[in-house]
Amino acid sequence: MSRRPTLADVAREAGVSSATVDRVLNGRLPVRAGTTQRVIAAAERIGYHAAALMRERQHEGGVRRTLAFCLQKRSDPFYCALAEALQSACESRHPTPCIARISFQDALEPAAIADQLREAARAADAVAVVAVDHPHVNAAIAELQAQGKPVFTLLSDLSAPERAGYVGVDARHSGRTVAWLLSRLAAPGPFAVFLGSHRYLGQEAAEGAFRSWLREHAPQRVVLDTQVNLEDERLAYEALQSLLAREPGLAGLYVAGGGVPGIVRALREHPTHVVSACTELMPDRRAAMIDGVLDLVLVSPRERIATTAVARMLEAVQCAAEGRPWPVAQSFTQPFELHTPENL
Repeated sequence: MSRRPTLADVAREAGVSSATVDRVLNGRLPVRAGTTQRVIAAAERIGYHAAALMRERQHEGGVRRTLAFCLQKRSDPFYCALAEALQSACESRHPTPCIARISFQDALEPAAIADQLREAARAADAVAVVAVDHPHVNAAIAELQAQGKPVFTLLSDLSAPERAGYVGVDARHSGRTVAWLLSRLAAPGPFAVFLGSHRYLGQEAAEGAFRSWLREHAPQRVVLDTQVNLEDERLAYEALQSLLAREPGLAGLYVAGGGVPGIVRALREHPTHVVSACTELMPDRRAAMIDGVLDLVLVSPRERIATTAVARMLEAVQCAAEGRPWPVAQSFTQPFELHTPENL
């Protein structure tokens, strides 16, 4: 009885490694189109049992890809909801669903995020990340790009020139929209801005756009020094409590980053209303709007962001597999949603 051809036999016939044959069969990593064709032809010549499956997957574009998503705080309901949207977007891909590997990073130190990126890329074809802008993070992105692993940014862009693209809302539009609305809703008095960190380029851009619009269209408005809360609700609460004690006439507040539960708590305890805007319609923010504590919430469309990110990541992986260049640093912005107490 003749011996059944093995994966190693296919590798010898095609002149490639067994690992390359495994990648063609299982879609574990990008493989150039020419190499894929050579492997399939070799498998067919020697009668390898999975040759038909290889050919079928190639014709259907059915290589099952693995996409990694590096998100932040697991305890934050927004990131949990975003993770669900990303998982759903991967599972609903047609004709072949892709595999989503989602990790969370509670420590926001750049070195830890860089390590998270490298670890996630080990078993993935492409990676998407929410991160602060820092040389450690940018260096990791450059390394992965050199390995043929495209890296996309989510929600907040980075300055890494090697990043494959950004998927999220337009931060400049967000900041200018809030400035326009607060200037019309708030009584005379100063405005304040709260950020998680200036290293989130999206937050920094939103703050700059907010201030720029007011300088141009409402120069009489005073905008106080920006408060940074490191995405920590306790720090946000304490900072706003202190600010309200110093500025009892505060008229408007724009929270462009995290720490919103602490902000809401401080606003609830303040005797007079401050026209306030924040991001992401989580349960605590919805309750605060119903109670008249918050006035505006800008919402990132999680499902559209997830669907777009998955589609663009797969396109970039396919380009790498076929040896075609992918234009780096593209921007795939999505329109944000604006919620008030009257359209909940």
